[in-house]
Amino acid sequence: MSTLTIATDPEDATAAEAVQAHHTQLAGELAGRVTMLVTAAEKDPATADGIRSGLVAFCDRDLLPHATAEESTLYPVARELPGARLLIDGMLAEHRRIGALVDALRAAGPAARTAADARALQVLFEEHVEKENGLILPLLAGAPDVSLAGLLGGMHELLGGGEDEEAASGEGGGCGGTCGCGGSDDTDVPELDVRDVPHSLRHATVFGALEAVPAGRAMVLVAPHDPLPLLRQIEGRHPGVFAVDYRERGPEAWRLLFTRR
Repeated sequence: MSTLTIATDPEDATAAEAVQAHHTQLAGELAGRVTMLVTAAEKDPATADGIRSGLVAFCDRDLLPHATAEESTLYPVARELPGARLLIDGMLAEHRRIGALVDALRAAGPAARTAADARALQVLFEEHVEKENGLILPLLAGAPDVSLAGLLGGMHELLGGGEDEEAASGEGGGCGGTCGCGGSDDTDVPELDVRDVPHSLRHATVFGALEAVPAGRAMVLVAPHDPLPLLRQIEGRHPGVFAVDYRERGPEAWRLLFTRR
């Protein structure tokens, strides 16, 4: 999800990179939450509604305010640039579809339908931010009469809050090698395999999935390497919340059982 943006001003280039990083964080967390919801709908429908509620809360807190902020700051300016009117009209239409899918999730229905709506939301949002990263941000950053940095003006809905960078400096390892789950059977535990997830999305995807794990339940993470930096980030975000137990230590995959205490 990384895009090269050609800007007329270094501050505009920095602003564009910040928005792209926030897009990555949002898309990753959404993907993690959706994966957990789809898995619960298939294997453990009793927990699916709680995960659905958490997904809707995430959309209300982060996803929809991000879209609203774009409509009030970036889109009106971009729409006045040569050749961009139809593009922005299309992006506004996608915002309406994103809102409609969130509303569909808000109205609790059968688990299978909820899972389908959640996956559709994930796909639509990922395609939407690709257009923003590859078309709209370069358009604004390259316009000589537009200050992208000035438009953003510290708006956390568009720039994010640097949460991941703060968590990365945490000292806690979060991995004492003890599970505390009573040796539960992993066959009933949802699994998140991030080996094929793009590196830029990987940590945010795990964060989103862990947010969806109910108290007393667990999740298996499958990683392409020993995820020690990730464990430090998780402990920084949620001190003492997750017990971690290694179930497999390479060489091709590392499997870790996370149990929410």
